[in-house]
Amino acid sequence: MVTLLFATFALLAFMEKASVDLLVDQRESVTRRLRLEAYSALEVTLGVLVDFREAFNGLRSPAEGWNDPLAFAGYTPADGRTVEITFEDESSKLPLPHVSAQTLTALFLQWGVAKAEAEAIADVLLGWIKRGHVYTSPLQPNYESGALPYETPGRSLKSYHELAAIDKAREFFYDADGRPNDNWRRFVECVSLFDFPKPNLNGARPDVLAALGQFDQTQTRSVTDYLRGTGNYQFNGPGFFQNPNDVARVAGAAGDTGGFGTTISALRINLTVREGRNEYRISTVVAPPGGASTVQEVATKRETITRGSSKASTPPGQPAPGQASPRPNPSTTAKDAVDRNLKYPFTLLEIRENDEISSMPGGS
Repeated sequence: MVTLLFATFALLAFMEKASVDLLVDQRESVTRRLRLEAYSALEVTLGVLVDFREAFNGLRSPAEGWNDPLAFAGYTPADGRTVEITFEDESSKLPLPHVSAQTLTALFLQWGVAKAEAEAIADVLLGWIKRGHVYTSPLQPNYESGALPYETPGRSLKSYHELAAIDKAREFFYDADGRPNDNWRRFVECVSLFDFPKPNLNGARPDVLAALGQFDQTQTRSVTDYLRGTGNYQFNGPGFFQNPNDVARVAGAAGDTGGFGTTISALRINLTVREGRNEYRISTVVAPPGGASTVQEVATKRETITRGSSKASTPPGQPAPGQASPRPNPSTTAKDAVDRNLKYPFTLLEIRENDEISSMPGGS
């Protein structure tokens, strides 16, 4: 009897483990199939974008006709699957690596922040990202004397979560429990961490139009309605500007469009493949030739910079004194040759899949 009970329990345990293993294998199989579909649809999308970019000398807005690239290309997903694509113009935001104190202050003022506080927040942000920044507000952060000493990186943010390490900004962008607040979410919506010279006017948010372009509320509403095809332009459909000076016919002569461009420097593509209750998501940011780039500067200690500047420079491509010459790697050389010959039409700045997307702060 004991033997029979033992055999029964062992059989049940085996069946339970086998069912779990089969379920895991099934999920992995579904994920692989949907992932392949997702990347196929992404490649088709990029191909359509290249066609429009070459035809119109750059990408400006989905209103040009590439808002549904899969339908344009005649792409059909496998039976039982659907593919959804949305676009976000990352370059319609203020580029943090190039933003000025005046523009940051104006942005915070748009949120209803008091002038003194807006200037202080802008000052500590620039003190964090600009090497050798001279503070203009009474607040003088002293990170080296904290319980956990650290130095400012002297380069632009690589993550929005770096805001939690900046004095004064920490209280402004986070609540008492350390969670991102509405100011943090607004900052993510209006400020990009990618490096590009000018925001694209054709996708600019109202706060960006007001902060950088100095548009009043009436002008901002007129420009936004024109771009979205709403309000007085609801029967025209979404529009776009060929050059910044075209804004005058919509918003009047006031406002400053000199800080804007009209082409996309960084485009976020959000793609979702669904099959029944299963789905697979991709979010990627691509840049055209001459478009945006990631932050390349590396945080370096001030002492290291001082010592490094006093040393004799080593000619490019030559090993430093006392350092052996690197041996060529045939596989690396072959890979570099392939990379040079690939001539891919876009630069991939960021790519996230499934669970990674849920942790993205508004896309970064």
